[in-house]
Order: sequence, then C-alpha cells, then structure tokens
Amino acid sequence: MEATGEPLDESTVDADPLVQFGRWFEDAAAVMAMPEAMAVASADPAGHPSVRMVLLKSFGPDGFAFYTNYESRKGRELADNPFAALLFHWEPLGRQVRIEGRVERTGDDDSDAYFATRARGSQLGAQASRQSSPIEGRRSLEAEVASLDARFAGVEVPRPSWWGGFRLAPHSYEFWQHREDRLHDRLLYARSDGGWNITRLQP
Repeated sequence: MEATGEPLDESTVDADPLVQFGRWFEDAAAVMAMPEAMAVASADPAGHPSVRMVLLKSFGPDGFAFYTNYESRKGRELADNPFAALLFHWEPLGRQVRIEGRVERTGDDDSDAYFATRARGSQLGAQASRQSSPIEGRRSLEAEVASLDARFAGVEVPRPSWWGGFRLAPHSYEFWQHREDRLHDRLLYARSDGGWNITRLQP
C-alpha cells in the first residue's frame, strides 16, 4: 500500500468526529464501489469475540445503523453484551476508521422502513433464514423461500419479528492514515464532558 491523500493532522481535522467521518466516507465513495462495508466485532458474555462483514445503512448524530437477524450469533451476542466495534478499511485511500460504542436495537418504525426498501428476494431471504442456525442443505432453504414466495404472492412481504436494526452510539473513533515507512497517522477521538478530546497515537 502506498501513501495517498493528505497527512492526518490535528490542525486540519474537524473537532467533531462524525463530521470527519462524513468527509472520509465521501472520499471513499468517490473511489470505491462499497465504502459502506464494515467489520462488526462483538463478544459473548464470556468475552469470546467474533467478527463479520456487514453494510452500514445510515449514520448520523444518533449513531451508526446496520440490520440483521436478531437471533443470529451477532444478534444474540449484542443482546447479551451490548457493546461493539466497527472497522472501515478504505484501501485505495490508505485509510481505516475504528469506532467503538454501545449498541441498541433500532425502533420498529426504522426497521420497517428499511425492510420495505429491500428487494423482494432479500425480504423473502430474511423471512426464510434462521441465520447462524444449522441447516440440512441449501435445497431446504431454497424450498422455504419458494414456499414463502407463494404464500406472499401479490402482497408485500412483512418484516419478520426476528429481523431489524442495531445502532451503535460511539464513545470513541480512531482515524488511521497510511504513511511511508510505517509512520502512520493515528488520531483518537474520545468523549469528554459532552465533547471530544483528540489524541495522537503512535503508529
């Protein structure tokens, strides 16, 4: 990876990490097909971690939202231990963003609204899949999708009760910029008295 973009400097970043994230997200969207792809790390009550790739669906002052099956491994872990870490890796720009915070379910209205935007096939898939549970084979899953497709013929596919959103409210952000000779720039934003403190970390 070669150094790209401007150096990450305390004098030029925004004091609000959400604004800074938005700037970097726009930069990534200009050079990548899926800048919204992110890793989500969670842990069970015993502290055993797991991580997977999901898609960020919205971000703003209330947090970073993604959608999943609440009965999946990540859904169960986030219910038992409601803290998570997000990681964005924008390789063409030599950038990463790490975000950590507390996670809560989105409201039913938000989950319904997003579910309604999904393609019908994805809606049927959400209805059919008991995510993370064992299955005999792919044919049984395809048969369930076909059965549901016939059941909901001519009508909208309803959002299943076990499917919806999570929203992470950040308590820290770390912005990472690749630099030559592994002397990378790392700026950590941490909450403090309603604002944010910025600290430079060694690479």
